[in-house]
Amino acid sequence: MPALALLSAVFVVGVEQTLKWKYGVVGVAGLLLLTIGIKAKNPAVSSAGAVVLALLVAGPAL
Repeated sequence: MPALALLSAVFVVGVEQTLKWKYGVVGVAGLLLLTIGIKAKNPAVSSAGAVVLALLVAGPAL
């Protein structure tokens, strides 16, 4: 069980650092909104975070 928690923490930190490096503070804010919305079971907040992340990813294509 501790190994799974450690692996999960490493994955989350890796994703966060990748977002920060590639998309800056707005990417981290979008991930934070998405995470908070899912944990709080609030579809409005999680949708806002998902939209922010989608716009950042699709931005160069638009």
